[in-house]
Amino acid sequence: MDTKLRGDIAEQAAVLHALKRGWGVLKPIGDRLPYDLVFDIEGTLVKIQVKYAWLHEPSGNYVVDNRRTKTNRRLMLRATYQPSDFDFALAYIEPLDVFYVFPVDVFIGYGSEIHLVETDKRQRKPRSAKYREAWELILPLQFGAAGF
Repeated sequence: MDTKLRGDIAEQAAVLHALKRGWGVLKPIGDRLPYDLVFDIEGTLVKIQVKYAWLHEPSGNYVVDNRRTKTNRRLMLRATYQPSDFDFALAYIEPLDVFYVFPVDVFIGYGSEIHLVETDKRQRKPRSAKYREAWELILPLQFGAAGF
């Protein structure tokens, strides 16, 4: 499965999860913007970046690249996201149908990758654990009246 298809699957899963919460969903035309979706939550517009997490078999962790990737036929460029690019990043683990909901500052605060640990074999929880299924972080109360 190629990366574009994986991204499409993650986006559609995010749309489904948002709709089940009663949120409106807007989809930008094309893929040149730094966000993939916009959620309309009680009139507040929230920019969302969606990422597909892949399994890193040696560690058993799921991994998300937290950089922006631009490609054409000959070249692939990676760049870091800026705090104004989106409000939240959703990292999707397809086999588990699980999302990690990261505020933009947390998401871009990691190195180039975020490792999502789905096993309880560790003595302490990874810092990403508190963002597992943390959809409540997106609620408009987090934004006040400013919104988009």
